[in-house]
Amino acid sequence: MAFRLAVCAMLVLAIVRIYTGLLHINPTTAALTFLLCVLAVSTVWGLISSLFLAVIATAAFNYYFLPPVGTFTIADSQNWIALFVFLATAVTASQLAERARNQTSEAVRRRQELERLYNFSQQLLSTDNILYLLNACPRYVVSSFSVAAAVIYVPGKGDVYRSGSDLTGLDIEQLNAVMARGEPVIETARNRSFTPLKMGVRTVGAIGVAGLLSRQTLDAMGSLIAIAIERATAVETLSRSEAAREGEQLRSAIFDSVTHEFRTPLTAIKAAITSLMSGTALAPGDRQELMTVINEEADRLNRLVGEAAEMARLESHEFQLDLKPRKIREVISYALEDLKQVLGKHPVDVRAPDELTVVLDFERIAEVLQLLLENAAKYSEADSPIRITAESKGRDVVVSIADQGAGIDDLEQGLIFQKFYRGKNQRYSVQGTGMGLAIAKAIVDAHGGQIGVTSQLGRGSVFYFTLPMRAGL
Repeated sequence: MAFRLAVCAMLVLAIVRIYTGLLHINPTTAALTFLLCVLAVSTVWGLISSLFLAVIATAAFNYYFLPPVGTFTIADSQNWIALFVFLATAVTASQLAERARNQTSEAVRRRQELERLYNFSQQLLSTDNILYLLNACPRYVVSSFSVAAAVIYVPGKGDVYRSGSDLTGLDIEQLNAVMARGEPVIETARNRSFTPLKMGVRTVGAIGVAGLLSRQTLDAMGSLIAIAIERATAVETLSRSEAAREGEQLRSAIFDSVTHEFRTPLTAIKAAITSLMSGTALAPGDRQELMTVINEEADRLNRLVGEAAEMARLESHEFQLDLKPRKIREVISYALEDLKQVLGKHPVDVRAPDELTVVLDFERIAEVLQLLLENAAKYSEADSPIRITAESKGRDVVVSIADQGAGIDDLEQGLIFQKFYRGKNQRYSVQGTGMGLAIAKAIVDAHGGQIGVTSQLGRGSVFYFTLPMRAGL
């Protein structure tokens, strides 16, 4: 402050020296110059400095510019009026400039608060997880409002959520008191601020910060946090309801699929055995046919049980991959050799470089290929071609199996890799458990790869999976 007052005095002295020694201007010009200086100082340094400048400028104006010059005596009564008018104008201008300066500062402060509240609201809306929101909210408050620490208390949501360990003076008793009071509390002496988290007339919690915030900011902050908590709670409740509904649908689908798939071979076996035990004389050919039915359906039942057991083992991660560098062409040939009967008349075109090598579990990836090839043969015409392609793309090897079947609807493409899910159009026309693609996905995931499908109705499907070139090494 002393420096500012000294600068004001030097400014007056400089004006006097210039106007009396060099320019010899009239009193009116000097008065206007002093007034401009008062306005400038008030705008930059505030009211105290401008009032000091107004007083010494009035004295200088009297001494150097009002006759008789060189004395503080004023001979003409009109000059008394001019002097007092100058002083009043200078003081009034200082006050007006100070008021404008304060209003500008207040507008800037409010704008900054609005920006902080906006950024804070954006952070609050970045998650729908209620626990993550409550844990992150104190940090958001600290970063958005530049306070030292923050703590949130929400009854029924577990615990007090803090921004850090240094929370002296922000205890649960004070937060409970603020909740009961229902109004913000600003403790200027202790540099603490508290506000309830209010959703309309309902209070859901309270927040305390190590710092001083305006009442308006506290109200807005409390409302935003309460809205975010209610929103996240509502989304969580909705998600649980949706998950329960989908779970019920999945259980119904699983029960329907398992019941259908297991009952079919059991019914056939039961019918064949009943015929054999009926005592009716059967021709050798009929007897052999019934025995063949029993054998085939027993194999089918065994395969269903095996797939269910394998799916459970894969999901529980109770298996080890035997990862070794192998040529992908060898894996494809092995898979095709075991599927000769399943593929039947389907011509298979293999396009894979002989030298393409990838680290994998030979048996498991062969199983993936067999499941995808069996799927392609099952859902396409008996003599339609199937193409197998393998190529390297960046750090991955991409293997794809293309067929010319009926294709898969866009809505179902994201569902077919789920357990027991089967296409709505082939659910009862083609035998299967809906576990093959789920098993394939589990194996590919264990290798660190990805599996997917691109399809167009009436044009066929392309199932593909990727394997990292150096997986496991």
